[in-house]
Amino acid sequence: MRCSPRLAGLLGSLLLSLSGHAAEDFSDAERALFMDNQLANLQPPATVRYVYRKSGSLETPFEDSATLTLAKKPDGSCCAANAEFLTGARRVTLPELESPQGNPVILYFLERDIHEMQRLTKGQHNYFRKRIRMAVYEGAKVRDVTLSYRGASVPGKEITISPYLDDPLRARYEKLANKQYVFTLSSAVPGGVYAMHSRISADPADAEPLIEEDLRIDGAPAPAAGPAPRKP
Repeated sequence: MRCSPRLAGLLGSLLLSLSGHAAEDFSDAERALFMDNQLANLQPPATVRYVYRKSGSLETPFEDSATLTLAKKPDGSCCAANAEFLTGARRVTLPELESPQGNPVILYFLERDIHEMQRLTKGQHNYFRKRIRMAVYEGAKVRDVTLSYRGASVPGKEITISPYLDDPLRARYEKLANKQYVFTLSSAVPGGVYAMHSRISADPADAEPLIEEDLRIDGAPAPAAGPAPRKP
């Protein structure tokens, strides 16, 4: 899955505020996801590994992996970040980021997600980007959590969004409109990103979800099968 220059615009658009709101008006969720220095606890050269799982009744489940690599630039300064996000035909390719603060795996996860929403609905990439950005700015639920990482309990922050529940165009893809995203962050894990999770519930709600995707740092326990979605 190679990314055209137009699609690579995600790198900029998700890092900017919604048009017109001032720098001091970023939401807590925006700051945590796109502005905090999540890579501060890494020193190059460094590699962080993630496990990816897709399950659900709509399509064939699979497991894959992602790797974040942080390296010094050719002039010796810090740093260039690159990621190998999934493998083979599923691989997501984006430009290398120079001197990033946020962890690029967030952008990779969202870029793949936007491609998948376009594939399943025949909608427009930019429309799904806009819905996600609006949800992070206006509707995100943020709470403190305690996480398990390599056998230890560590503090974290959980950010939940449901971009399509109040979408005036949701009738065009009603089956997918309850999609929920949960981003779990922790400065106690390398690269600051503990897990990212999305779920499209089935009807009835206690049935196997249509699609469930989970990316989490190596060393974090796998989620329980078919967790019940949190209420938006």
